[in-house]
Amino acid sequence: MRQSFYPDRRYHRITDIDPAALSQEGIQGIILDVDNTLTTHNNPRPADGVISWLDQARACGLRLIILSNNRPQRVEPFARMLGLEFEANGKKPMAGGFLRACAHMGTVPEATAAIGDQIFTDVMGARRAGVLCLMVDPIEPEPGWFFRFKRRLERPLLRAWERRCSR
Repeated sequence: MRQSFYPDRRYHRITDIDPAALSQEGIQGIILDVDNTLTTHNNPRPADGVISWLDQARACGLRLIILSNNRPQRVEPFARMLGLEFEANGKKPMAGGFLRACAHMGTVPEATAAIGDQIFTDVMGARRAGVLCLMVDPIEPEPGWFFRFKRRLERPLLRAWERRCSR
């Protein structure tokens, strides 16, 4: 059960992930989270370096799609600005949104990676769908008690993952 809470790999920011290395590993498509992965919470503009990273990923032949639990009114303008397809109301951590994103990109789960910042949505959903799970640190703390509560629950899981990786 604990495995479903562990990412395959962890990075500080999305820009620390090498798209060429993913492509060389056989990854053909990447499912991207929005808030605190590509930009700060509810920000209409991408974080520094994200546009360049997306261009690198495209240059490597990687297909890209946004999968977000957020509403279409939030996700669509952001995705369109970046030239990306999207799935809003993704119902993460259910596998269905990830599998629909794979189908939309024309990839199989085994040749797909997902990048996100939350264990209880991005990591669990990616694990359930059988895609490579790359977790990034949130760009900034989210507002509100609910996010603070979720981050507090994530801490022991991340510490356990780090101990496991250091062996």
